[in-house]
Amino acid sequence: MVLVTGASRGIGADTARVLAARGDHVVINYREKRKRAETLAAEIITAGGSASVAGADISDAAGAAGLIDTVVREFGRLDVLVLNASGGLEREAAPDYAMRLNRDAQTGLTRLALPHIPAGGRIVFVTSHQAHFSPTRAVPAGYELIAASKRAGEDALRAMIPEFSARGIDFTVVSGDMIDGTIIVRLLERRDPEAVTARRDQGDLPTVEEFATAVADATTVAGEPGHTVYVGGQDYLTGAKI
Repeated sequence: MVLVTGASRGIGADTARVLAARGDHVVINYREKRKRAETLAAEIITAGGSASVAGADISDAAGAAGLIDTVVREFGRLDVLVLNASGGLEREAAPDYAMRLNRDAQTGLTRLALPHIPAGGRIVFVTSHQAHFSPTRAVPAGYELIAASKRAGEDALRAMIPEFSARGIDFTVVSGDMIDGTIIVRLLERRDPEAVTARRDQGDLPTVEEFATAVADATTVAGEPGHTVYVGGQDYLTGAKI
């Protein structure tokens, strides 16, 4: 059984589709878009898969606790946690929202989930090259808060690897270049179109389907604790070790 946060649309939704097609029951977490999540679940079930929905704002402590309680009450355990939810570019977002969601909520939800993930379970953190490589590479204008908070979230989760390993739980990071067709790319095209153009000049951007497949693969493919799967952006990888 797999819980995918922020799964009502975009990468999370496609990840849920791929996992369900492979035989996993997928819990589709959403914050506000209940109808969208229910439509996705119905689509998966119609295609022969298994899915359910669970609404929660994971940046709210009570919401995060309620989400894990709901999953455990219904299924008894959590085999895989995919940390896909992220944000901070929203116009109405408070100045500290990016860090609360992209760092604090990720570690908070993980700590709540850990007692219920059995040995052999998986935790997958979804990020971007723009965040993952932000300590050494320039960040697109307007994306600085997201990059800093996503990298802080990744670092905080990496600091938990000894605990994951002691429990027999694998931890993987999946990092992608700008993903064609996502809302982040559309927002960046408005704020810093040259940054998006510069990425396209390096080659075709990964599609949502390609990236979601890599995230789904990370729930089963073995690797060293904390290893990173890179999708697209070959220029980022040249000589880079982060």
